[in-house]
Amino acid sequence: MYAVIKAGGHQYRVSQGDELTVDFLEGKSEGDQVTFDDVLLVGGEKTVVGAPLVSGAKVQATVKKQTRNPKILVFKFKRRKDYKRTKGHKQPVTVLEINNISM
Repeated sequence: MYAVIKAGGHQYRVSQGDELTVDFLEGKSEGDQVTFDDVLLVGGEKTVVGAPLVSGAKVQATVKKQTRNPKILVFKFKRRKDYKRTKGHKQPVTVLEINNISM
């Protein structure tokens, strides 16, 4: 059984036991339970497509860790003006493990 959920403005296809990296979930710590009610599709033997959401469907997950993505470099320059600026950015993310998909 699999489901398509909406989390943080993105859509993810998940199955039980999957590890998923989503945008940072505020106020959650390791071991906390998270429930996603925005289920767009549930598939398996019979596929149920929501309009726009599947009523009564839920996806439960456990927070494995709160971490940050690898650093990206932001480099700005203007030619012939001796203008160079370098900045780095690490996006905070939450790693989840999918426990249960219910209808």
